[in-house]
Amino acid sequence: MNRRQFLWSSGGLGGIALSHLMAQETGKLHHAPKAKRVVQLFMSGAASQCDLFDYKPLLDKKAGEPWDPGEKVELFQSKPGVVMNAPWGWQQFGQSGKHVSKLLPHLGSCVDDMAFVHSMLAKSNVHGPATFMQNTGFVLPGFPSMGAWISYALGSANENLPTLVVLPDPRGYPPNGPGNWSAGFLPAAHQATMIRAGTPNPIYDLFPPEKAKFITKESEKDSLRALEAMNREHLATHEGDSRLEARIASYEMAARLQLSAPEVLDISGESEATKKLYGLDNPLTEDMGRRCLTARRLLERGVRFVQVWSGADNGFPRRNWDSHENLEKDHGELGTGLDKPAAALIKDLKSRGLLEDTIVYWTTEFGRMPCSQGSKGRDHNPFGFTSWLAGGGVKGGTSYGTTDEWSYKAVENPVYCYEVHATLLHLLGIDHTRLTYRNNGIDRRLTDVHGRVIRELLA
Repeated sequence: MNRRQFLWSSGGLGGIALSHLMAQETGKLHHAPKAKRVVQLFMSGAASQCDLFDYKPLLDKKAGEPWDPGEKVELFQSKPGVVMNAPWGWQQFGQSGKHVSKLLPHLGSCVDDMAFVHSMLAKSNVHGPATFMQNTGFVLPGFPSMGAWISYALGSANENLPTLVVLPDPRGYPPNGPGNWSAGFLPAAHQATMIRAGTPNPIYDLFPPEKAKFITKESEKDSLRALEAMNREHLATHEGDSRLEARIASYEMAARLQLSAPEVLDISGESEATKKLYGLDNPLTEDMGRRCLTARRLLERGVRFVQVWSGADNGFPRRNWDSHENLEKDHGELGTGLDKPAAALIKDLKSRGLLEDTIVYWTTEFGRMPCSQGSKGRDHNPFGFTSWLAGGGVKGGTSYGTTDEWSYKAVENPVYCYEVHATLLHLLGIDHTRLTYRNNGIDRRLTDVHGRVIRELLA
């Protein structure tokens, strides 16, 4: 009998001891960290770099003219149209003088805390594989998400809350759905917990349904005793099956969440000034504001990785950033909904002293073309797009990498997700080349066989 079998078979406190043991087996750092936690804001559908953060005066100068970058261009679903400039114009912000779209004035006010990576590349111009790549480092399914890797590496900072939490867009999932935050081949205990902030039932099946009057404290104890017996029998014949450990951990976590979740998800005690800061007083910003505020509450209570999604893959009319038909309408609505809440998250973390050890990471699966699709849209662009980071040891007020004069292709310091992932892990105290898990005879890592730390982004 190994020690896990002993702890579980001992019953009672044994399960708690097992959970503690699992946490102790992770959490070993490779070097001193600058950050303790990450919040990722993911713009599903491909947010346009040349309309939001990647200012190119040539697009204004040549607007309406045929687009000719000097080479044949193959687009995802259209032929190159005319040069199209940003509908909202640009403004310089902060001491750094960074150009940001006038659509995003609140985020513009944060540029001196932000580091922009303008030379991002994707290996696919199809939403599903590209979204997988940004989240897992691979275009194929079945690989662990970055949040799961961080959970595996660092373990829990609060045993009463999950290590990895996802706040999906209430309108639906992104392409590939929960596969984007899966634990893949890592132990199943590192899978994400989904929370639907602001709904009557934010965590599914945490509490019995009201109609289940037959469930009493005594019957629940009886059920748990029966479950313990079955788990013990299963464990005896399936040593090393991480799914059982995940079930054990999930039941223990559910018991603790019944006490901790109502408090952390209840924002009624936040000040009116804080609610207004996040835009909860405006229908356009209320939803994203609630999720960003919930993210802050989770982070300050020890959750390691929180992912907030903007945009859902649910057909027409579009409710994501995939603006093939009418960019001004789609990006206008989503950008307005994002701007104040995301800026509030940065400012709120900073005012509480949390930004210095919390990384805010904004990304999307690829960018959009500098030419028009039809008359009002833009097609997919995997050759150059923008991500940005703030806090947690990141050098604010900086930009890394550039695209060409059209915002079409990365031409200086091209960056794949591997470099960003390696940099995030480095800030968390983890050497990306040493964070491995053996699967099917291969020592797998988040960054595959690629990646380097972008030291130019480090404070």
